[in-house]
Amino acid sequence: MKLAARRRRIRLPGGGAVSAVVALPQRFRVGRTPAVLIAHGAGAGMSSPFVSFVHAALAGAGYVAVKFNFPYTEVRRRAPDPRPVLERCYRAVLDAVAADRALLPPWIAIGGKSLGGRIASYLGAAGAPVRGLFFLGYPLHPAGKPDVLRVDHLPAVAVPMLFIQGTRDALCEFDRLRPVLGRLPRAALHVVEGGDHSFRLPRREGKPEEAVWSEVVGAVVRWLPGLGG
Repeated sequence: MKLAARRRRIRLPGGGAVSAVVALPQRFRVGRTPAVLIAHGAGAGMSSPFVSFVHAALAGAGYVAVKFNFPYTEVRRRAPDPRPVLERCYRAVLDAVAADRALLPPWIAIGGKSLGGRIASYLGAAGAPVRGLFFLGYPLHPAGKPDVLRVDHLPAVAVPMLFIQGTRDALCEFDRLRPVLGRLPRAALHVVEGGDHSFRLPRREGKPEEAVWSEVVGAVVRWLPGLGG
């Protein structure tokens, strides 16, 4: 399926800009089609195969899909920007999409892969005008430090959340995750059995990478309609 997509530059507060790609579904209608924003993880920009797959699949499922770079990937640096810089960037993209007169989405959901989802969660906790948050491998704790949890802000999120996690994720031990979710009444969990932090399965499983990615996107697509009420 060929999707209509346009690349744009989004200006950042304080100067500078980042690239974004807006993909429109076949039955797009101004003011009637919700938008879904997806941010990339720490180690790759918006053009990574996984983010590009999710981006295209969300548009194929009927949503305005927006992917974008954080400032450090825009200038091809390896080290992520400080959290306040990442948050300002994500908020600038959110504001730009909401105000775009060629889109005017009735509602917006935000999320991302690993770091990108974590930054979306801070926006949600701060009361950003979104209907829901989705996390494609939430980095619950640093690698090897399962007691250092990144969850203090999550109870402040007032909208539904979807966590998609692999059972072999080195940044999200399940015995640490489940008690956290138990305290978040609006959180849902989709488990990718055998998946690591990038949803890769052991070779013995014999499941193609894109089949796993389709499972991940399918979980998001099944969850999104519940936000539209």
